[in-house]
Amino acid sequence: MSPTFKTSVLFFCSLVFSFSLSAAEQRPLPAAAAQDYVLQPSDLLNIQVFQEENLKRDVRVSKEYSITLPLIGKVDVKGKSLRQAEDLIRELYDRDYLVNPQVNVVVIEYAKRTVNVIGQVNQPGAVLFPQEEGLTLLDAISRAGGFSRLANRSQVKLTRTNSDGKSDTYIINVDDLIKGSSSNSWPLLVNDIIFVPERIL
Repeated sequence: MSPTFKTSVLFFCSLVFSFSLSAAEQRPLPAAAAQDYVLQPSDLLNIQVFQEENLKRDVRVSKEYSITLPLIGKVDVKGKSLRQAEDLIRELYDRDYLVNPQVNVVVIEYAKRTVNVIGQVNQPGAVLFPQEEGLTLLDAISRAGGFSRLANRSQVKLTRTNSDGKSDTYIINVDDLIKGSSSNSWPLLVNDIIFVPERIL
């Protein structure tokens, strides 16, 4: 076998390996990750009970984080993931109506979830949460085009409205997040407002 042929074979193998790695990286998240998605108001759910066609429903999560289903009525899903919602619905049907029911819950339309990033970023405005995923402060700033050249990265303000209607404002040194000096990644909640001030020259 000539050296040139050997080199060609090695090059071809490396291309195949690189392609395989890229394909693996592009695969969608496993179903388990989707099951950990926490339900939000306005999510549209498809709910099926195996061999109980009359119980099949498409229902939207209300502002109070509840859904209404045949026989069991109103179900509170606040703070529950898809997996936890399935377990709860299964338990409620099993309690009085069915024997060992098999329940499947799927999100068929996700609620629109946004935060606002304003000030010294390159593309200020509303930033969407990725479906089934959370969003951190750094993620949101990145999706808003990153900092402008005038940004004061050590005085970024995060304003959050609590369930009681009151607002809290936090001053965050994003340079510490970038360097890994802070243990808090600042996961965001819907309707958070991020303001990046201008630095004083």
